[in-house]
Amino acid sequence: MRILLGSFVLSVGLAVALAPVQAQIPAKPQVTAIVEALRQAAPKTGRSNDGLYSDWQVKPGTLAVWSKSCLKRQVTPAQFDRNPALARQVITCVVQDEFNQRLRLNANNESSTVQAVACWWMTGKDKGCTSGATANYVRTVTQYYQKLR
Repeated sequence: MRILLGSFVLSVGLAVALAPVQAQIPAKPQVTAIVEALRQAAPKTGRSNDGLYSDWQVKPGTLAVWSKSCLKRQVTPAQFDRNPALARQVITCVVQDEFNQRLRLNANNESSTVQAVACWWMTGKDKGCTSGATANYVRTVTQYYQKLR
């Protein structure tokens, strides 16, 4: 009886301990909204050969790592550029991971998470986008995100 009771208490304890972590996983609409906000806020260089690919303006080296991680195969910049569904799939995969991580670190604060992800997207770091062009970019992404949500 003691073993059974002990197992029950342990199970309930684990369920309670894990519940907050599960609650922090964002709903799909949050990730969809930030992926679209990043697309809409992507810089428009006005040059067709600017070295950036797709509507999200991704660098080839970054694309290689992300596609290999998300698709288990590397795609070329041309494939990524010509196939918006493929591009969205890769971007969503990468942003989902980053968004989930930042949401946990930001104590489930959606607004701070969006700002951190936008900063990370532009600079590779989730902090430090408080002035200049990066701050403007983060504001733009946040505004698009708020409209989409």
